[in-house]
Amino acid sequence: MTALHVDKYATSPHYSGSGSIRCGSGRRSLTVDATFDLRSEVRLVDGVFDPATPDLAEVYRPAGRCVAIVDATVDRLHGRALRAYFAAHDIPLETMVCRALEEDKNLDAVCRMAGFLGSDGCDLARDEPVLVVGGGVLTDTAGLACALLNRRTPYVMIGTSVVSAVDAGPSPRTCVNGTLMKNALGAYHPPVLTLVDRALFATLAPEHLRHGMAEIVKMAAVDDEELFGRLQRHGRALLDTRFATTGGGPELAAVADEVLFRSLYAYMRHEGTNMFETRQDRPHAYGHTWSTKFEPVAGLLHGHAVAVEMALTATLATLVGWLDTDGRDALLALCRDLGLAVHHPVIEDLELMKVAQETVRRKRGGSALWAVAPRGGLGRCDYLAEVEDSLLAEAVDRHRARCREFPDGGGGLGMYLRDARWT
Repeated sequence: MTALHVDKYATSPHYSGSGSIRCGSGRRSLTVDATFDLRSEVRLVDGVFDPATPDLAEVYRPAGRCVAIVDATVDRLHGRALRAYFAAHDIPLETMVCRALEEDKNLDAVCRMAGFLGSDGCDLARDEPVLVVGGGVLTDTAGLACALLNRRTPYVMIGTSVVSAVDAGPSPRTCVNGTLMKNALGAYHPPVLTLVDRALFATLAPEHLRHGMAEIVKMAAVDDEELFGRLQRHGRALLDTRFATTGGGPELAAVADEVLFRSLYAYMRHEGTNMFETRQDRPHAYGHTWSTKFEPVAGLLHGHAVAVEMALTATLATLVGWLDTDGRDALLALCRDLGLAVHHPVIEDLELMKVAQETVRRKRGGSALWAVAPRGGLGRCDYLAEVEDSLLAEAVDRHRARCREFPDGGGGLGMYLRDARWT
């Protein structure tokens, strides 16, 4: 991890900024223009907790210690290796181990983390990077705690799930949930370094692997046709072998690395260069327009909710002439091959879907909906400025009819959050 600058007055080596000021006519007003610069790096590593792997030691040896927030399940599975790593490098380690379920994605959890990190706890210096080790929920909550602490505290992310490795981990969007609205409160604060080690996927439950793969399908469907083809050929094998960590041999391992890299590149090419969401041409928002409302209502795991919306939006794209039915069916077939849901009765609640549109429209600046949809084939996309009520209703009807042809109606495996059911 390299420093962004060496300004002797800098608050932190990880961030930089500059600005200018000018006086208005008559010396009755002032205008300030300011810029903020940051560097966020993502690395694929092998054996992140192997003492022979230098990445973590290089970050924390200069700091003289490591202060970490660790998911409780991850601590049970990998905590011994984490502690042994820092002991081998003679770096003191202080950890906060916390539960990180979807119900814990709230401001109370953020405040507890901030208390551990702040002056009443570890008393971090403003430039001292926190280590966050866990899945998507911990990524969002601990990242927000770091954003709030001292108004900006750097952190290093080790994503232990597919979601946190390829999407939530390197994302600049830290957040907690609001009432029946995903990720309603948050701040833009990316990790200064994200380390992705697919060996950590070996302990993931099948349902968590599956729903995480939806985020890879998302980027393939709207930004990388080659990645989509690789998922068609190898997606099921990657799922069955936990990304070649429990079988498959060196050939599948190479495929796994390439799939992860291509997914990260597609994601960061747009998200990383639009760090503060100043533009709405965001392919990675595919599957995240209506699902932000229907996911909590239905009690779906995030990846299944995203897959349902991706499938519905592909049907919508066929209605506006952006995608042919072969492309739509190829997306449905890939999702179903991975056990992801492509339909759920919640999308038939058109009033809920309309509320979702209005909420997301405001969130995206109020000028338009900017719903992402494939256009011109899979691997490319465009943005629907608006979706009229009649078009949405027709898309839901067409999609429901298509999914009725499946024996399970388009349902997914292990699709519900903690086995909740929609009523």
